[in-house]
Amino acid sequence: MSSLQSRMGRLLSPARVGFVVVAGIGIFAAPAVLPDFYLGLLAKYLCFAIVAIGIDLAWGYGGMLTLGQGVFFGLGGYAFGLYLKLQEAGPGKVPDFMSWSGVDRLPIAYEPLRHGWFALPAVVVVPTLIAAGLGALIFRQKVRGAYFAILTQALAAAFVIFLVGQQAYTGGTNGVTNVHRMFGLDLTAPSVQRGLYMVVAGALVLTYLLAHALVTSRFGRLLIAVRDAEDRVRFLGYDPVHIKTVAFAVSAGMAGLAGALFVPVVGIISPALMGIVPSFELLAAVAVGGRATLVGAVLGALVVNYARSTLSDIYPGGWTLLQGALFIIVVAAAPAGLMGVPQWAQHW
Repeated sequence: MSSLQSRMGRLLSPARVGFVVVAGIGIFAAPAVLPDFYLGLLAKYLCFAIVAIGIDLAWGYGGMLTLGQGVFFGLGGYAFGLYLKLQEAGPGKVPDFMSWSGVDRLPIAYEPLRHGWFALPAVVVVPTLIAAGLGALIFRQKVRGAYFAILTQALAAAFVIFLVGQQAYTGGTNGVTNVHRMFGLDLTAPSVQRGLYMVVAGALVLTYLLAHALVTSRFGRLLIAVRDAEDRVRFLGYDPVHIKTVAFAVSAGMAGLAGALFVPVVGIISPALMGIVPSFELLAAVAVGGRATLVGAVLGALVVNYARSTLSDIYPGGWTLLQGALFIIVVAAAPAGLMGVPQWAQHW
């Protein structure tokens, strides 16, 4: 009982609860105070925050250094983007990027995406199932650490090459562009964008609650144990393969959801958003915010993406180097990230 009370005390500490409350009020009050342009930027940042929560679940709590979350983000984005383009094209027609390439007949593999009952669940189910299959194969071979990171990085690179090479069926380097309507609504209308922002904010809250429920449950304790002493967990009779696969699959599903929400917010999904560099940027955001702290993952995603939008315009050639240096400094000298600043300040 005392250990449970201690754990609940840490989770419900005044500082943590206060931060969550203030952040929640700020996110949901944004439509009332921000101009449309900045509200759109914030909606985009919140999509990345959903991905960051999934990365934190896999990396921060599970020790799986994943550098390929852009793949699952892209799968969700392309599934929903193609659905919207097919709805816009109308029955029996193909999306504009296919007609531009001379394709006048929709590939049979794309036919299910004409239907919302298939396309909408697919944005989460497809990335989850693919990650579960990959995880079962990789973790069964006891691949971990840097080797796992290299494999996921290679997956991201191969996926981008595939998308770019299939110009007629994926839009090539441009991807799926000019997404203007969703469910009959004009996505360029300010009122629709504000409503879409609230949907993204609600999805972020639900994702956070799901991740919080997982990490504070018995499964979460096993996941942390696998991260810290995988062989000991196996000796105690638990299968680390199943535990890591579930966490990896859930994180992929979160990335797919974020990708689907990103499409109507920005109006595009392209290979440039899902390669090695974007995946690393999301990982760096989690490190900056604070690993194994879900609030830190959200905070890091907001801070890093805001910094990228601001500093990349001022230092277009140096932002990537600055981000890499920041990641190294945080991992080496401040593993608690921004969430560790209050504790660090107390010592001074």
